[in-house]
Amino acid sequence: MKTRALLTRALALPTAGVLALGLPAGCSGDGAGIDEPAPGQTSASDGTGLTTSADGTEVSYQGVAGKTALEWLLALDPQAFADGEGANAFVTTIGGRASDQSKNEFWAFYVNGEQAQVGAGSYVMKDGDEITWKLETY
Repeated sequence: MKTRALLTRALALPTAGVLALGLPAGCSGDGAGIDEPAPGQTSASDGTGLTTSADGTEVSYQGVAGKTALEWLLALDPQAFADGEGANAFVTTIGGRASDQSKNEFWAFYVNGEQAQVGAGSYVMKDGDEITWKLETY
């Protein structure tokens, strides 16, 4: 299973690169509002609407009005898992990357750059929301 996930990612990255080359033709070119990866990191979209950092510790996607952030994450990423349901759900795995409890890791949930004050199963998104998950430690 791990080999399949690695193969899927290996095939998705070149595809994302080809798609990215075609995007500038339809863009205004001013670059306003585009999040750039941190120095030394790259990110890639996998064609599902998810953008993932090179090290797999940050994942983001655009909000869709009326859906919860958790509902949309699980729809976009078949490798995402949560313990519990709805308002009590706790995301444990995104993109096949599980948080490591022995390292005090957890997936933190952000909306428009601010850490969310409610759980992802409770947050009903608006169009244009930028949802970000970061693997952090406590």
